[in-house]
Amino acid sequence: MAKRISLPLTEDVAMSLKAGDEVLLSGVVYTSRDAGHKRMCEALERGEALPFDPQDATIYYVGPAPARPGQIIGSAGPTTSGRMDAYAPRMMEAGVRGMIGKGARLPEVVEAMKRHHAVYFGAVGGAGALLAGCVKEAELIAYEDLGAEALRRLTVEDMPLTVVIDCQGTNLYEEGPKRYLEKRK
Repeated sequence: MAKRISLPLTEDVAMSLKAGDEVLLSGVVYTSRDAGHKRMCEALERGEALPFDPQDATIYYVGPAPARPGQIIGSAGPTTSGRMDAYAPRMMEAGVRGMIGKGARLPEVVEAMKRHHAVYFGAVGGAGALLAGCVKEAELIAYEDLGAEALRRLTVEDMPLTVVIDCQGTNLYEEGPKRYLEKRK
């Protein structure tokens, strides 16, 4: 049974999650991809505030398609998280506790997750229309010139995700294949 998680993602809630947990996430998430992350990290290096409060925030690595008439948002499937690996440790240092995307993360990102008690949620690639249906509100908040990569605030309800890497560094991308091979023996 999936765990229902209400955002913001507090340290206590993050610490309670284990790799492999299925969750239904509800609350505010922020969208950004590599160009937005680059700008945010440059702002942090200059001592500037981010366009949102990063404390216990969750960032969804997505560049949503434009909304058609009558829609809140277009297709909103995850992008490859590795493109944000250069920026993720700095974002966690600023307070970000949750990340949503697809694909493996570098060891230095996993180490930062352990240090900052952060969680990496996996979203199913190719399910952008399903995930867009979880979005109840969408608001552009910064970097409009980046188009799909602009920073947005989304209110989501029951977004289906899996904890891929937990705060202890347990990594489903590593543990899953091991378990599979052990069962085949």
